[in-house]
Amino acid sequence: MAWSHELRRVHERLREALTVTREALADGVPAEPATRDLLLFCHGFCAALTAHHEGEDRELFPAIAEQYPQLRDTLRYLQQDHSMIAHLLGGLQAAVARAAPPEELNRHLEGVAAIMESHFRYEERQLLTVVETLTLPTDPRTALGPL
Repeated sequence: MAWSHELRRVHERLREALTVTREALADGVPAEPATRDLLLFCHGFCAALTAHHEGEDRELFPAIAEQYPQLRDTLRYLQQDHSMIAHLLGGLQAAVARAAPPEELNRHLEGVAAIMESHFRYEERQLLTVVETLTLPTDPRTALGPL
């Protein structure tokens, strides 16, 4: 199994989930910004992205650090990104829960999208060739999230 293929696939599915969440916001009725669809898609997207990062921190990154110690600084940087993204997701979820206006929700989604995309691109540039040769005796869903 090619871990690089799985990592790309998960990143693509998360990008798609973000797009669906943004579309749910765009389709919302202005008087009722936190529509049922938006709540559902936001919750699903936030949960999926969080599970992905938690799996990387718990399973993938320690395996990479063990097999490629020269990448420990890169992994620390990626984990800092995970923490920043978790903070942004918390802000988004709080805004959705209190039915914030569409403009505010869009700002949250834009912030998450920008950091997430930058993070994914950096992670792929730094780790795809490494994960091609990675020995990791775990299920990809455990290490990369359930997408």
